[in-house]
Amino acid sequence: MRVLIVDDSRAMRTILKKIVAELGFDEILEAENGVQGLVQLRKAGPPDLVLVDWNMPEMTGIEFVERVRKDDTYAGSLMMMVTTETETARVVEALEAGADEYLMKPFTPEVLREKIELLRAQQA
Repeated sequence: MRVLIVDDSRAMRTILKKIVAELGFDEILEAENGVQGLVQLRKAGPPDLVLVDWNMPEMTGIEFVERVRKDDTYAGSLMMMVTTETETARVVEALEAGADEYLMKPFTPEVLREKIELLRAQQA
């Protein structure tokens, strides 16, 4: 299973990679911002899951989600915002843009695992 992690923090990408690898994702792609994320999608094709930060240079996570959701190629890809944005209006905005789930930083590995497992169960 393939996952794309889009986050400008190398430390956060490392943390997320470790957790998703433990969940059985064997192909883990990374991008430092939304622009690089789009490049990764074009090169590798649709991932099963995308974990995307909100606040990044060049293209924000919300802009990335909106762009990806406009392309039917990625209709089957699950998308989760993983961000420090905690306002309810931001959660609503992300879900309306096409995110399937929202996780606020800081989080525990257990919470991320639970949210990913929930998404996978809903998709099955």
